[in-house]
Amino acid sequence: MLRIIDTTLRDGEQAPGVAFTLREKVNIARLLDWLGVYQIEVGIPIMGELEQKAIRAIIRSNLKARVSTWNRLLLADIRASLACGVKDIHISCPASEIQICYKLGRSRMWVLDCLKRAIRYASDYGCRVTVGAEDASRADASFLLDLALLAQEMGAERLRYCDTVGVLNPFTTVERLDWLRSNLSLEIEFHGHNDFGMATANTLAAIKAGICYLDTTVGGLGERAGNASLEEVVAAVQGVYGTELGLEERFLPLLSRHVARAARRMPCWSRRSMTVACGEGC
Repeated sequence: MLRIIDTTLRDGEQAPGVAFTLREKVNIARLLDWLGVYQIEVGIPIMGELEQKAIRAIIRSNLKARVSTWNRLLLADIRASLACGVKDIHISCPASEIQICYKLGRSRMWVLDCLKRAIRYASDYGCRVTVGAEDASRADASFLLDLALLAQEMGAERLRYCDTVGVLNPFTTVERLDWLRSNLSLEIEFHGHNDFGMATANTLAAIKAGICYLDTTVGGLGERAGNASLEEVVAAVQGVYGTELGLEERFLPLLSRHVARAARRMPCWSRRSMTVACGEGC
């Protein structure tokens, strides 16, 4: 069964010029819940009190969807999430040499040691843990596997394979994910960025590789060129694979318009409708 993990309230808010209010965040979370997504990544608690206040308000909304937060490998991040009442912890760790050595000035061993401590700490507090391999698409394959096997051994639920700077294409996506799945029993989640315009295509390729957990943002909002668009993925999964996601799609136009208004963008739903209309009339 395909499942959507929506990260509009975390990665989407990293888009240039986007800053949701507390009310907007709660409303977006509720609309995503009405739509029926599997999990909502609601923010980064360590960012401060305003972020924590919004996350607590979303937790109090008693959503049916799982509600998770994004955390670095640091225990301080996880403590901030725990203080918000979160039980689903996503721990992101650098996987490529560019991230480990040149960005952080650290070593592979430091990453693995910190990951082990972070998963153990969150698990000791009864949290469900997923691990994100940041910049996985540019990582050394042997280290990526070491990282994934450690996450598996420590009891993580999933590994998030992040195409952090959007360098994959559908062919390499299938190849890389097929290889990783063949070496793991751990579930894999795909997180695509749109730097070269292939986030949705790569997400569909991930499905071809047997991946069931798909990351999206409403309207494709996100850092730099954005992420795989929720609206596009929903339409493409149905149109390309003939598969229903089990979503209450009547809420999708409302969600798209609400996020677009809050982000000061044109709704992705409207753009797609305009394209279809033009195609039929030309």
